[in-house]
Amino acid sequence: MRIELNGEKIRNNFVAKISEISGQNLLACYQCGKCSAGCPLVSEMDILPNQVIRFAQLGLIEELLSCKSIWICASCLTCNTRCPRGVNIAEVMEAIRLILLRKNIDNLKIIELNEKRRVELPQIALVSSFRKKTA
Repeated sequence: MRIELNGEKIRNNFVAKISEISGQNLLACYQCGKCSAGCPLVSEMDILPNQVIRFAQLGLIEELLSCKSIWICASCLTCNTRCPRGVNIAEVMEAIRLILLRKNIDNLKIIELNEKRRVELPQIALVSSFRKKTA
């Protein structure tokens, strides 16, 4: 994947919006990877939690909004407790989801799943999904 960077991308309003909603300083993250190392769902993610932060830092909006990781995050807060810089990554994930939900974009529609599939899903996935819909 080739990524083109410029000052306009990095100083983007979207990046400022993520920081505003989440209350986090995205630039505090220095990419140690401890958040990703401790994430129980990292094997299901297309980009790692620290990469979500890096994409936001670099203003890679389209790549960030199209990733599945922000929807897979169960908001278990393991990443928050592991961060040596105090960046609450779960809040950043929630901020990105909130921006998408405000645009009426959702990754999973529970109501459209058949009953057998709903029974098979882990309860934390359902709880997390319902919580995301109340933001």
